[in-house]
Amino acid sequence: MAAKHKLDCSHIPFPMPEKHCTLYQNWINLTFMHWKVDAEKIKPYLPEGLEIDLFEGHAYVGLIPFTMEKVRPRLLPWLPFVSTFGEFNIRTYVVKDGIPGVLFLTLEAQSRVTCFHAPRSYGLPYRYAKAKVKVNPDGDFEWKSVRTSGGETLIGSAQATGPELKAKENTLEYFLFERYSLYTGHRGILHRAYTHHQPWKYTLAKVNIEENTLLQSYDLGIEDLHSPEYVHMSSGVQVRTWSVNPVEVIS
Repeated sequence: MAAKHKLDCSHIPFPMPEKHCTLYQNWINLTFMHWKVDAEKIKPYLPEGLEIDLFEGHAYVGLIPFTMEKVRPRLLPWLPFVSTFGEFNIRTYVVKDGIPGVLFLTLEAQSRVTCFHAPRSYGLPYRYAKAKVKVNPDGDFEWKSVRTSGGETLIGSAQATGPELKAKENTLEYFLFERYSLYTGHRGILHRAYTHHQPWKYTLAKVNIEENTLLQSYDLGIEDLHSPEYVHMSSGVQVRTWSVNPVEVIS
């Protein structure tokens, strides 16, 4: 059966849904910060049935501030002051039935609509925060997020250090970026949702982290929360997402 959405999926290494997507959105002005972590430290955060995905024997955790832009249901317009907002997430890398994806430990967002709706409808761990990414005239990114309940904070900035690149297969960047699904435990069932976008374009970068109690609030065994081992920046991608679907019952 031909896909209804007519999207180019030739770069995605597993079948995508044939029906139309649920949401349109853009992910823009992203800073990707990654640390190697002990896989045992991640396991307590995983729903049963998920496996940690490793690159050359190592597990990774990412801290990613960015802007969600023009989020809207398919066939409906985006709304000023509602559809665009800052979002900062902590994610790790997982796999189920050969389909790699991401698992979010938290999604800090300045959107009360999203923070109310997404946990109830999809099981995604959204928390309301005053979150904002600013793009300076020189192209640097500045970001600040403070969770309104608890005060967990991330403040810092990022600066590109090289030309724009595209990830090649079998590289760390391909492992970290080229993921087109997410997983979540929702109402006792492991769910998967698919996302579509073109391959990432990114630059190597450096960061100056002033405060990082956001990542500190998770017991991941990271010694230096101010010095990620790998840093990348991206202007972003246009994204189509589908609703979550059950994978298997979990305890």
